[in-house]
Amino acid sequence: MNKADIAGKVQEKLGTTRADAERAVETVIESITMALKGGDEVSVAGLGIFVAKARPARTGRNPRTGASIQIAATRTPKFRPAKALKEAVK
Repeated sequence: MNKADIAGKVQEKLGTTRADAERAVETVIESITMALKGGDEVSVAGLGIFVAKARPARTGRNPRTGASIQIAATRTPKFRPAKALKEAVK
Protein backbone atom coordinates (compact mmCIF):
# COMPACT_ATOMS: atom_id res chain seq x y z
CA MET A 1 0.00 0.00 0.00
CA ASN A 2 1.39 3.41 -0.92
CA LYS A 3 0.33 7.03 -0.32
CA ALA A 4 -2.09 7.00 -3.27
CA ASP A 5 -3.76 3.86 -1.92
CA ILE A 6 -4.14 5.47 1.51
CA ALA A 7 -5.68 8.56 -0.12
CA GLY A 8 -8.10 6.26 -1.96
CA LYS A 9 -9.17 4.64 1.32
CA VAL A 10 -9.64 8.08 2.92
CA GLN A 11 -11.76 9.15 -0.06
CA GLU A 12 -13.96 6.06 0.22
CA LYS A 13 -14.40 6.41 3.96
CA LEU A 14 -15.17 10.15 4.00
CA GLY A 15 -16.93 10.41 0.65
CA THR A 16 -14.82 13.40 -0.38
CA THR A 17 -13.02 14.18 -3.61
CA ARG A 18 -9.75 12.50 -4.49
CA ALA A 19 -7.92 15.84 -4.25
CA ASP A 20 -9.25 16.49 -0.73
CA ALA A 21 -8.23 13.01 0.39
CA GLU A 22 -4.73 13.45 -1.05
CA ARG A 23 -4.39 16.82 0.71
CA ALA A 24 -5.49 15.23 3.99
CA VAL A 25 -2.94 12.43 3.73
CA GLU A 26 -0.20 14.87 2.69
CA THR A 27 -1.06 17.14 5.63
CA VAL A 28 -0.76 14.27 8.12
CA ILE A 29 2.62 13.21 6.71
CA GLU A 30 3.85 16.81 6.62
CA SER A 31 2.72 17.39 10.22
CA ILE A 32 4.59 14.30 11.44
CA THR A 33 7.72 15.35 9.52
CA MET A 34 7.68 18.90 10.89
CA ALA A 35 7.17 17.67 14.47
CA LEU A 36 10.12 15.29 14.16
CA LYS A 37 12.27 18.08 12.65
CA GLY A 38 11.39 20.22 15.67
CA GLY A 39 12.50 17.49 18.08
CA ASP A 40 8.99 16.48 19.17
CA GLU A 41 7.68 12.96 19.28
CA VAL A 42 4.40 12.08 17.60
CA SER A 43 2.09 9.59 19.27
CA VAL A 44 -0.89 8.21 17.33
CA ALA A 45 -3.17 6.10 19.53
CA GLY A 46 -3.51 2.57 18.22
CA LEU A 47 -0.70 3.07 15.68
CA GLY A 48 2.49 3.94 17.53
CA ILE A 49 5.08 6.58 18.32
CA PHE A 50 7.32 8.39 15.84
CA VAL A 51 10.50 9.84 17.35
CA ALA A 52 13.74 11.33 16.00
CA LYS A 53 16.78 9.63 17.57
CA ALA A 54 20.26 11.08 17.61
CA ARG A 55 23.02 8.86 16.23
CA PRO A 56 26.49 9.83 17.44
CA ALA A 57 29.51 10.26 15.18
CA ARG A 58 31.49 7.07 14.75
CA THR A 59 34.35 5.52 12.85
CA GLY A 60 33.44 3.15 10.04
CA ARG A 61 35.24 1.20 7.36
CA ASN A 62 35.05 1.54 3.60
CA PRO A 63 34.21 -2.04 2.57
CA ARG A 64 35.98 -1.70 -0.76
CA THR A 65 39.32 -0.35 0.50
CA GLY A 66 39.22 -1.19 4.20
CA ALA A 67 40.18 2.40 5.04
CA SER A 68 38.77 4.01 8.18
CA ILE A 69 36.29 6.81 7.59
CA GLN A 70 34.56 9.18 9.97
CA ILE A 71 30.75 8.97 9.88
CA ALA A 72 29.09 12.21 11.00
CA ALA A 73 26.49 12.42 13.75
CA THR A 74 22.91 12.51 12.47
CA ARG A 75 19.29 12.26 13.52
CA THR A 76 17.11 9.49 12.14
CA PRO A 77 13.38 8.79 12.46
CA LYS A 78 12.28 5.74 14.43
CA PHE A 79 8.87 4.13 14.88
CA ARG A 80 7.66 2.14 17.88
CA PRO A 81 4.41 0.31 17.11
CA ALA A 82 1.57 0.41 19.63
CA LYS A 83 0.40 -2.74 21.35
CA ALA A 84 -2.91 -2.59 19.43
CA LEU A 85 -1.03 -2.58 16.11
CA LYS A 86 1.18 -5.47 17.17
CA GLU A 87 -1.85 -7.50 18.20
CA ALA A 88 -3.71 -6.70 14.96
CA VAL A 89 -0.79 -7.89 12.84
CA LYS A 90 -0.27 -11.13 14.78
